[in-house]
Amino acid sequence: MEIAVEFGLLYEWQMPFGISREDESRHFLEMQEQIKFAESVGFKSIFSVEHHFLESFSHASAPEVLLTWAAANTTTMRIGHGVRLLPYPYNHPIRAAEQAATLDLLSQGRLEFGTGRSATLAELGGFNIDPKETRGMWEESLELILKAWTEPVVEHSGKYFNQPPRTMVPKPLQTPHPPLWMSCTSAESHEIAGRLGLGLLSFTLALSIEELARRIQLYRDTIKNATPIGKYVNNQTAVFAMTHCAPTMELARERAEAGVMRYQHDQIELLTSLLPIMGDGSSYEHYQRFVGVDYDKFTYDYLDSKDMIVVGDPERCIKMAKHYEAIGVDRLLCFMQYKDMPHEHTMDSIRLFGEEVIPAFS
Repeated sequence: MEIAVEFGLLYEWQMPFGISREDESRHFLEMQEQIKFAESVGFKSIFSVEHHFLESFSHASAPEVLLTWAAANTTTMRIGHGVRLLPYPYNHPIRAAEQAATLDLLSQGRLEFGTGRSATLAELGGFNIDPKETRGMWEESLELILKAWTEPVVEHSGKYFNQPPRTMVPKPLQTPHPPLWMSCTSAESHEIAGRLGLGLLSFTLALSIEELARRIQLYRDTIKNATPIGKYVNNQTAVFAMTHCAPTMELARERAEAGVMRYQHDQIELLTSLLPIMGDGSSYEHYQRFVGVDYDKFTYDYLDSKDMIVVGDPERCIKMAKHYEAIGVDRLLCFMQYKDMPHEHTMDSIRLFGEEVIPAFS
């Protein structure tokens, strides 16, 4: 029997530019209200990114705190790092292991542990991390985290980390460890996730649904012969999509268009910021190669026509979710909280999606 796609939320924890400290606190609490409400209408998971120095775009510099608060305000939702940044000094692997294990215990075994290596000039440069070393650091850090979770005494000697023998406490509640995921933005990384037996955290960002389907199939083909970095293979796919549900197509576009376009342009600029340093041309040149269309032609209508967004009335959202389900998506992670969208509009979208879209997949 086929299992229907599940629905979750993914948060960047966006804020308006120039926000006061008092309003920043209010926004955080409003987002937690959204998460609690989402659980009540059928959403199964909440995933949080980790970013640093990205004013307005993401205030998720302490995802372990944000997710712990989310866990305390929910009872059944899976609590996901999407992702924990592993290159050091973002997070030392022992500290990342300790924090994640504690969260798994407090949430009664609801943690999903997604990891990544970061890809923006502002963040890597802010921590003095060499971009060319991040993949090796990510993989070795994950190996050390797994030792800390599963071995009575953790000890490690490697290229980037040396850990003298110590007993690490606490251990996670889930045995042998929480499900492992990897953030993937290129076709190559989809293959790496499959080879290492990691769950796939993918994106619709600037990708047609046909290209997304090709990458998911690449992952599925590769994971058949995985040599898992963890104790088991986590053969699951989760896809992030910008989402907004409203009673009519016109109202959905009116409420979401500005936020969708700001997010698309902000994210692409961030993802291409390292390219000149890496010797791969200018950010603008890569944007054209990455998106397949000139920057000034990358419009809302283009995104909608290529099924890159899930914005519309319930019927449209059901149709799009069915399309994702058909190409092998196990979890659709809906991004609904945009930096300048009123809280009540986000709540309306969550409510309508939960009441009319999710039941179509039960």
